[in-house]
Amino acid sequence: MTTVSSPLAGRAIGLAAVPDPVFSGAMVGPGTAIDPVREPSEAVSPVDGVIVSLHPHAFVVVDESGHGVLTHLGIDTVQLNGEGFELLVGKGDTVARGQSVVRWDPAAVEAAGKSPICPVVALEATAEALSELREDGEVKAGEALFLWS
Repeated sequence: MTTVSSPLAGRAIGLAAVPDPVFSGAMVGPGTAIDPVREPSEAVSPVDGVIVSLHPHAFVVVDESGHGVLTHLGIDTVQLNGEGFELLVGKGDTVARGQSVVRWDPAAVEAAGKSPICPVVALEATAEALSELREDGEVKAGEALFLWS
């Protein structure tokens, strides 16, 4: 059982509320989403594991059981070409849950015309594999978002 924790402080809103059909339709995988607090912050790793994919706007951490968790910082933020994002780790690095991965500013993303909503997705999972899914309420970085069996 993997506990996936929130990479950010904000409000859990669930994937269905994400303004992107790929995420809201769970095409990438099941999970939830965070509407982040609008202040400069650091997105942290949701699990202990290895960074297998790293972009300014998104990263994937794979834990020891092989579960890959995608954290996507905002919607259509790839179009910002890394502007306003600072990578704090490298691809292939081993990270601990709660370790800072990317520094960013959700308010700046919003000012650039993009949604700062952050999907947190269990890659290659079924919805049935997730439990205790947080889809509402305030969350702090590091608090549990869901369990993955």
